[in-house]
Amino acid sequence: MTVRVGVIGAGMIGQDHIRRLTDVVTGAAVTAVTDIDQARAAEVAATVGAVALPSGAELIASPEVDAVLVTSWGPTHAEHVLSAIAAGKPVFCEKPLATTAEDCLRIVDAERALGRRLVQVGFMRRFDAGYRQMKEVIAAGSLGTPLIVHCAHRNPTVPDSYTSAMAAQDTAVHEIDVLRWLLDDEIVSAQVITPRATGMRFEHLKDPQLMYFETANGVRIELEVFVNCQYGYDIQCETVGEKGLVRLPDPAAVGVRTAGAHGTAVPQDWKGRFADAFDTEFREWINGIAAGAEPTGPSAWDGYAATVITDAAVRSLESDSQVVTVDMKPRPAFYGGTA
Repeated sequence: MTVRVGVIGAGMIGQDHIRRLTDVVTGAAVTAVTDIDQARAAEVAATVGAVALPSGAELIASPEVDAVLVTSWGPTHAEHVLSAIAAGKPVFCEKPLATTAEDCLRIVDAERALGRRLVQVGFMRRFDAGYRQMKEVIAAGSLGTPLIVHCAHRNPTVPDSYTSAMAAQDTAVHEIDVLRWLLDDEIVSAQVITPRATGMRFEHLKDPQLMYFETANGVRIELEVFVNCQYGYDIQCETVGEKGLVRLPDPAAVGVRTAGAHGTAVPQDWKGRFADAFDTEFREWINGIAAGAEPTGPSAWDGYAATVITDAAVRSLESDSQVVTVDMKPRPAFYGGTA
């Protein structure tokens, strides 16, 4: 079976996923594309033999579309995801699931009313080989009870349009999701502290930021977000348990000895660092649809949780680093909770 995918949003990430679905993943074909820039949609669609449609609604309703990929502007996500659920079609939504907790809950309620999962959110860290190995080690119990997690998320630079709130909403959100999954624990509070600012930033931006989270089971998480570090795209994660620790491996790279120095290359962007994770993410999504199974990746509830937690982090940033309680609803049994 070939899964026919319609793509809403033909920008950078949309085009990268279209390439992935066409050239990397077997069993998928992009059959329809739409974008707010209709000329761009037509151009991108032509490269893969797809049709360009004028709106997301028409794409979702198309009989030539079995599943929907949403890579449009964040504030449009809720509308498209809700339409896909109403049409009974699997939908993969790049983060954020929605830009407000209220819209995330509308999606959760719509999926629960349908009675089966259709939504997967694009948190690709869960598909990275290193994080999956960390998950296995923690779950096996050889480290004992997790106590502390140390993380860093560093980018070489960001554009002038990047705001201080985006450090939580666009950057730390990946750690927030993957740590909830790694620890099988919920984040209940957030605090953001701003140390001395780097001179390599735009004046309006608070960078770096130190984020502190606490989980329901008392694990303390320390996350450094530094988006103008200059030297590369550097993702670090270490979980300390009662009897040992597990550390995320750096990407495989050859060691070079020259001019009295020994070094390895540092990735310069997220595409290079997580290319394999993206491929695995979409391969598993397509295989699940072809098998008639519900998605196993991050759920609509995970999208809601990430939004609520990043909202708390932004409130802390804007309130002189106060500790902010995460205002999260009880997890429904539909998503593995007890409520």
